[in-house]
Amino acid sequence: MNRSCTALVFTLFCTLALLLTLGNIANSQTSSPDVRPGPSPKPTPSLEKKFLRNILHDQVDIWTSPFHMSRDDWKFWAPVGLTTAALIATDRESADKLGENGGSDDRVRISLGVSHLGAAYTTSGIAATFYVVGVAKHDSRARETGILSGEALIDAGIVTTALKEVTQRPRPLVPDPNDDFFDGGNSFPSGHATNAWTLATVIANEYHDHKAIQVTAYALASAVSLSRYTGRAHFLSDVFVGSVIGYGIGRYVYKTHHVPDSGNEERQIKSTSNRRKWIPSVAPLYSRKDRVYGVGLVWRN
Repeated sequence: MNRSCTALVFTLFCTLALLLTLGNIANSQTSSPDVRPGPSPKPTPSLEKKFLRNILHDQVDIWTSPFHMSRDDWKFWAPVGLTTAALIATDRESADKLGENGGSDDRVRISLGVSHLGAAYTTSGIAATFYVVGVAKHDSRARETGILSGEALIDAGIVTTALKEVTQRPRPLVPDPNDDFFDGGNSFPSGHATNAWTLATVIANEYHDHKAIQVTAYALASAVSLSRYTGRAHFLSDVFVGSVIGYGIGRYVYKTHHVPDSGNEERQIKSTSNRRKWIPSVAPLYSRKDRVYGVGLVWRN
């Protein structure tokens, strides 16, 4: 019993610290003004050239930001930590609701099929596809989506691997585990959920002006997360924490390393300027010869 309590407290501490880390990063990136340096005589290195350097920068920010927490961050992310604690406390009960031996074979088969969308080979393949298509078609947005998705997935992989090694939580279907944590498992957090939400968040932020793409990306990520629970591959808390981590890392990477597309911005400005703003103009009408007297209304843009 003492070991279980110690494991639970330690795990909650690690989880809350990480969630607060990601919350702090996302909030600081969102609330602070987007201040960019002025013109420089030297060209700015491309995202490809800064790829490894950016990953190292990301890891430093992720693991050190808990030491820079503000009061507002704690108020915002405390409910997330409490939710995680509540899910961990009820994980065994919620997992048992699905059946003693895994439940319906059809449900498990379908769930595991859906969960392949969050596998590392699938998410990395999607990121690579965005990059290749972007380069081939000179589409800077697709190219950046591929680069930032790859960067965020690597960041997420490092974080989830570290947490799995520390917590060592057995899977729901492991028979008679000695404890919920520190028993040689790799269930906490869900890597598939983390990957799915990391990729979905980068794509949704890149294509923020396309509602259909945003909805589709988050819907697929949600389906992957749910499938890891219904397929008895993870507990609810594993899925919840993985989803939050993926969302936080994806948002952080985009906000930190996104480079505005000048061509796209010019098109947006041109599109805005081309919108007709009709202004009424009133002028008197007078013709003595034709005996016309009145007022004319003309709309100008």
